[in-house]
Amino acid sequence: MTQQQESPRGKSLHDSTQHIMDQKLWLKILIGMALGIITGFVLSPEGVAIIDGDQAMALGEWLGLPGLLFLGLIKMVIIPLIVCSIVLGIAESGSMDFLKKIGLRIVPYFILTTAISITIGLSLVNIIKPGLMLDTIVIENTINTGQNSVPDKRFDDLTIPQRIGNIIPENPAKAQVDRNMLQIVIASILLGVAMITIPSSAAKPMKDLCISGQVISMKIISWAMAIAPYAVFGLLADITIKTGLDALGSVAVYSLTVLLGLAAMLAVYCALIGAFSNLRIRDFLLGIKEVQLLAFSTSSSAATMPFSIEAAEDKLRLRPEIARFVIPLGATINMDGTALYQGVAAIFLCQVFGIDLSLSETILLLVTTVGASIGTPATPGVGLVVLATILSGLGVPPEGIALIIGVDRILDMCRTTVNVSGDLTAAAIMDKWVKAKHE
Repeated sequence: MTQQQESPRGKSLHDSTQHIMDQKLWLKILIGMALGIITGFVLSPEGVAIIDGDQAMALGEWLGLPGLLFLGLIKMVIIPLIVCSIVLGIAESGSMDFLKKIGLRIVPYFILTTAISITIGLSLVNIIKPGLMLDTIVIENTINTGQNSVPDKRFDDLTIPQRIGNIIPENPAKAQVDRNMLQIVIASILLGVAMITIPSSAAKPMKDLCISGQVISMKIISWAMAIAPYAVFGLLADITIKTGLDALGSVAVYSLTVLLGLAAMLAVYCALIGAFSNLRIRDFLLGIKEVQLLAFSTSSSAATMPFSIEAAEDKLRLRPEIARFVIPLGATINMDGTALYQGVAAIFLCQVFGIDLSLSETILLLVTTVGASIGTPATPGVGLVVLATILSGLGVPPEGIALIIGVDRILDMCRTTVNVSGDLTAAAIMDKWVKAKHE
């Protein structure tokens, strides 16, 4: 056990995460997923339909209740967990020189991997062209029946300088209410840096507060994880009842394109691990497999963050000062899987509606799609809102988003798994690139 884990905070975090890992939660989640899809198909009016459609919908809501409770617990503690983890990760580094070294490396690294993920998505969607394989009748029926499910929120039309200026929260409390994660991360970084530049006696009360916040948040997450298998079962059963398997089949090629891109990104991570870290690829994959399954079940990089840190320190043997800085930061701003997904979805919908984009327009669209989330609330479904906003300016009907709503939950789980894998990859590479504080 590391020195950090020997402290009361470290022991509490270690005990909570280890208890969950020891329960073979990943296996229970996989079983819950399979049973949820089967149950939903049996009850769905579009499937076996063993009961009346209205009864099935009502039953689906009750089956999904554990999932709503699970997501509610996770959302409740995400912000304090992120803030406390980033502040402590910086404050415990204790050295501005160390922060400069890792900061000058991690930011370009995040930009590079995001660029790689966008390139992969762009290449695949233009080669496979899934939007050209969709039947026009399916398109019309889906749009007509799914208009009420389309996000109707629109973002302010801010210029790039305005968005950059918007990253500093004028009102931190409002940033928390709006769940503007970028502003929250910037404020947390500034707070952590300020704490290591003032006398330790003055910083101690704030540090103790963050320690309590982190431990309490982790305890609540451990409670949520106890119902995770039931939550996954209920959520997938509810979704399958409402959409049936036809919704999956109608956009199967689109879904496979996204999944192929995410798999390619995982291969990129393995290549980066083999070339630029001290780990063997096999050891890396074995060390993160349970974290990947937790990310898959929660669809939240932030909720999985404590388990990612635990795996980085215990399974991958990375230095705590690296893991506790890189992973909380990556959990909120390093979204390679999400960037790839948004890019594929954008081009897919352009193909569906016959909108031909030049190469420069395609690249601009992808950059804008990913960058549009800067300074906007990190709320559920925000990716769909961003797509609806941007694509409407290109002549794509916002109702077209209804085509991909049916598979969004499954793809969200998959892209979150890639996001978390990317955070752990970054931590492993920084562990080799950034020398220890005493060196």
